[in-house]
Amino acid sequence: HAEPPGQPRPARAARATPVREKEPNAWGQALAAVAVFAALAAAVWLGPKLLPSEAHGAPGAVSCPDAQETELPGAYKETPRAVTGAELCEALNTPELARLLGTPAETATAASASNGTAPLTDGKVARPEAQVEFDTYTVNVSVTYNDLSIGQYGKLTEYGQETDVRRLKVLGRPAVLSSDHTMKIEIDLGGDASGGPVEQGPPARTLAVALDAKDDGGYCEITVWGTSGAFPDDDTLLGITESILPAIPGRTV
Repeated sequence: HAEPPGQPRPARAARATPVREKEPNAWGQALAAVAVFAALAAAVWLGPKLLPSEAHGAPGAVSCPDAQETELPGAYKETPRAVTGAELCEALNTPELARLLGTPAETATAASASNGTAPLTDGKVARPEAQVEFDTYTVNVSVTYNDLSIGQYGKLTEYGQETDVRRLKVLGRPAVLSSDHTMKIEIDLGGDASGGPVEQGPPARTLAVALDAKDDGGYCEITVWGTSGAFPDDDTLLGITESILPAIPGRTV
């Protein structure tokens, strides 16, 4: 996992078959996974640096990880049209991103990706993730291929720690905006690889969007937080999301 500016991080593909196999107890798994992510997944200070990025080109420019560097977990092979973390990174890590963030003079300092699975799902739910960091802001994008609809996701925010919850539509798809604090997790990679206490980090704003207009389950989350403790306005987050969504295939049955 890469370390975003100020050390913030989230703690947080090809069609296999025309029919997606339901994971066992999908609703319960979805509830558990979202409950965990209400505090962590949106923007924990431990980034998804499972696939290292490499600098290239102009000073400070970074590239996304090689899509072939790691073997995909079984959940990806069983999920039709699932994207990979590397593909999300390519969609996110563009020159346009700095302009959309309102910091056109900045260049990305780190780009990372991971092909993980949602927690508490026994590895059955694919959850690819990517992150791009700038001096001012960090942007994280993930896709969770579970059966949780945005309608249900929105209801869960009513019982969590999220604030400023707002329902809307993005490119014709149901969506939910919410705010929460990031979490700071310090891990010593040397010696016994022990970790320090979990602390509250800067606030983050997350936009969760359904994978299709019918809201049949699964969602994409785009989260932004800043080193100063501020984050861009909702229009900025909407602009970033609208630039990324076309690269993520909708869910089909």
